[in-house]
Amino acid sequence: MDGQKSQGKLTRTHSSLLRASPTIRSSIHSLSSMNEITEDQEPDIEEQKPHHKPSPAAPVRPGKKKTRFVPALAASSLSLYTLFLFLRQDEIPTSENLLVALVFVAVALFLAGKNKGLIHHCFVVIKQVCDECKKRHGFSSKTREHKPVKWFIGESDLGDEKHEPVVLEGVEFYSNGDFYEGEFHKGKCNGSGVYNYFVNGRYEGDWIDGKYDGCGIESWARGSRYRGQYRQGLRHGFGVYRFYTGDMYVGEWFRGQSHGVGAQTCSDGSCYVGEFKCGVKHGIGCYHFRNGDRYAGEYFGDKIHGFGIYHFANGHCYEGSWHEGRKQGYGMYTFRNGDTRCGEWDCGNLKTPLAPSTDEVIRVVQAARKTAENAIHIRRVDEQVNKAVVAANRAATAARVAAVKAVQNRMDGKFCDADF
Repeated sequence: MDGQKSQGKLTRTHSSLLRASPTIRSSIHSLSSMNEITEDQEPDIEEQKPHHKPSPAAPVRPGKKKTRFVPALAASSLSLYTLFLFLRQDEIPTSENLLVALVFVAVALFLAGKNKGLIHHCFVVIKQVCDECKKRHGFSSKTREHKPVKWFIGESDLGDEKHEPVVLEGVEFYSNGDFYEGEFHKGKCNGSGVYNYFVNGRYEGDWIDGKYDGCGIESWARGSRYRGQYRQGLRHGFGVYRFYTGDMYVGEWFRGQSHGVGAQTCSDGSCYVGEFKCGVKHGIGCYHFRNGDRYAGEYFGDKIHGFGIYHFANGHCYEGSWHEGRKQGYGMYTFRNGDTRCGEWDCGNLKTPLAPSTDEVIRVVQAARKTAENAIHIRRVDEQVNKAVVAANRAATAARVAAVKAVQNRMDGKFCDADF
């Protein structure tokens, strides 16, 4: 008896479940009543249909009307209501909560099986709406058609596209009276051109960003002329400068000054071949004086300084050390008859006579002879200078051609585009 009572307490029948939850009983009753709706009682669902042809994925069976919207609505209502009861655990016991969830799942599966066509139709409508939105915003699934990229080497052939030739040559006048005739780029002298100074001279050659750069010829009104290489508006590289006085320098240049190895020839007949620094004789070199004297040795600051050998025109010779153009230190003076005077010299005069076999005298004489030999065999730059002169002549010719075109453009009313 007690077992039967306990079994009755533990076992819960379907009717007891309905009695325990009147809300669920009414929901199921309403659901069963909805399934029994006849054709005469079916509500008007025409307003719920989209205003276009039905999708082929959900065809309507002949002889039957679509009664799937009402069960779907009922399923949605039941689902929401069941979910509400499921969340309110403080009013419903846990076992009833689980049973309600199972009932919800069973009803949902039943309705889903009965309304497969409606569910598929909903997905088709959603897909069509998404595709329409993609098309409106330019996200079409089709591959966009792009114009092919054209690659070419040299002059391009663009069909009907025709561009007028850009005028590069022009004439520009300046407030100080100078004027430029030649090529421009971005508003500056670039390429080949001729710059005329006001009653002073002219430059013909290459330009980069408004400065001499490359090769060219620069001439002045008094007759001086330079042919060679430039960099950033200054003589730089190899070139030949002929002064109006008749003097000439052939050799290396650095930032506008003779620097390196070169040869300087003067109008009086004197000549120096050797090293230069910042425009003056500095290093080792050979100097031929106009009176016939010759010196081979070291220079410092455009003066004879260091070790070297000086040959006089009368046949005498001095071998030893020098200081600012005078005999200073140990050395040996040899006359043309073979006599010698050796010792220590001071300001060009023999201060302390010594024998020729003295160690100090021998050491200094040997150093002077070695330095003189190096000065005589110094490297030459004649080949580099000749190439620079040829390039300067070509650049000057191109500059004159560009100047003629610039003048012709000005006469024809064509002006160079300064922003090109």
